[in-house]
Amino acid sequence: MKPLIITLFCLIAVFTSIAQEPPKPGVNVQGLKIAYITRELNLTTDEAQKFWPLYFGYFDDLKKAKTESKDNVIAFDEKVLAIKKRYFADFKKVLGTDERANKVFLVDRNFGAIIKKEIQNRQKVLNNPPR
Repeated sequence: MKPLIITLFCLIAVFTSIAQEPPKPGVNVQGLKIAYITRELNLTTDEAQKFWPLYFGYFDDLKKAKTESKDNVIAFDEKVLAIKKRYFADFKKVLGTDERANKVFLVDRNFGAIIKKEIQNRQKVLNNPPR
């Protein structure tokens, strides 16, 4: 029940922000990502309070690695692997099991694929408007 409440809260926050001001790139995507990950990981309220600051630190470290290694694919992959190994242990402390900690990375990847597919679909619509 608690994960449902958290998910609904996140969705309401996203839709409220959309209704109040014109959409800006990336504003509602983060809210959708929070709702998606919360639902997929079935986070309790206590877990969510501990998980999200940790996840945002993980995400910031990934962005930093990308900017530091933008021209060196191997160095970037090594940094990403080191970051994932470090955060896996932290995620496990919050989520309790190896399976749930590993699922963080899978769910994150799946969300990226969903967004990529949505962008491709929207590009198709823009490039081929109905007649």
